[in-house]
Amino acid sequence: MLLYIKEILREGEKMNYCDQCGEKLIYKENGIDGKVPFCPHCQQFKFPAFNSAISAIVFNPDKDKILLIQQYGKPYHVLVAGYINKGENAKEALVREIKEETGLSVVSYVYNDNEYYSKSNTLIHNYAVRVETEDFQLTDEVDDAKWYGLDEVLDTIKPNSLAKSFLQRFLAKL
Repeated sequence: MLLYIKEILREGEKMNYCDQCGEKLIYKENGIDGKVPFCPHCQQFKFPAFNSAISAIVFNPDKDKILLIQQYGKPYHVLVAGYINKGENAKEALVREIKEETGLSVVSYVYNDNEYYSKSNTLIHNYAVRVETEDFQLTDEVDDAKWYGLDEVLDTIKPNSLAKSFLQRFLAKL
């Protein structure tokens, strides 16, 4: 059965087997959703699952600098980000991830945008936040971090990345 479960959500493939019992799925009409995978054994429709995450444009108290981080030994700078845990909403994950990775406390936030990231099968919700101080304390999840002025942040963040796209979209609104 484990082999069946591993096949369920390979990127770019249809769901073939039930994630509960391993039964081969059939496609069955389900109202406005059209044909949806259905388990004849469990008698349930099976909608594809995906991950949910947040990313944050972290502003200093004066809103004139943005914090970028480096992680996992990579040479590029990105936004603070992390997965939403089971039972947690996006706003709770936002506050938790910033605190976990930088030790900073969120004072205020606004929703910016969202986008599906196919490489990790993740819907990412992006926020712009203001924190109470510039004095961050990095944990082992982050290799390095630095505040960048609004005039230099777009030249510093990872080129052609979703992080840069979120940042560009938010700065265009200012």
